Amino acid sequence: ILVYTLVFAGLMKSAMPGHTSRFAYGIYLCSGILTWNFFTEMLGRCVNIFVENANLLKKVQFPKLCLPLIVTASSALHFCIVMGLFLIFLVVIGSFPGVIIFAMVPVLAIQIALTLGLGILLATLNVFFRDVGQSVAVIVQFWFWLTPVVYTPAILPPFAARILAWNPMWPLINAYHDIFLEQRLPAWDTLWYPMLLALVLVALAMRAFSRLQAEIVDEL
Repeated sequence: ILVYTLVFAGLMKSAMPGHTSRFAYGIYLCSGILTWNFFTEMLGRCVNIFVENANLLKKVQFPKLCLPLIVTASSALHFCIVMGLFLIFLVVIGSFPGVIIFAMVPVLAIQIALTLGLGILLATLNVFFRDVGQSVAVIVQFWFWLTPVVYTPAILPPFAARILAWNPMWPLINAYHDIFLEQRLPAWDTLWYPMLLALVLVALAMRAFSRLQAEIVDEL
């Protein structure tokens, strides 16, 4: 957090349109990167969870879905720690959003559901098609640059913004920016799409897992 703020707000003199604070871009960047890192850590660990724990799954009988849930809890703990440090930083510089911070809870819930559904679905497929895990790592790198984490949507041409708005992480990251930088409630109507997609992915993941779970150990 300090490095991002020092480099972009101090040395590079990065500025945000409509904001006079020298910390504005640092807040924009950190609020996006910290939540994006939570997404990528949780997704990356979920995708490989069955393959990495093949020996455990072969030796011990237990609900296999415990593994992605443990990954979720572990990643969430890491995120809470770093987010706590970020909030302390915001208090120190006088940019704490106040009660608006509680708007982060439903946004974070949608992100976790989206990531967990996608992670379990890909983890199940990864058992049978091992290229899935490697492909996800590459796709996520491109996905990062298709999400307004280090740039603002305002710099994009209108047609590009309309296309990239189909990226489910786009409205989620924008919601975090609204909360931490603009200190206002996010546009709730923009979150219907990622929420519905999260529900669909969770349903697909549960269906795929229930149909294939008997074959997972044999395939491993």
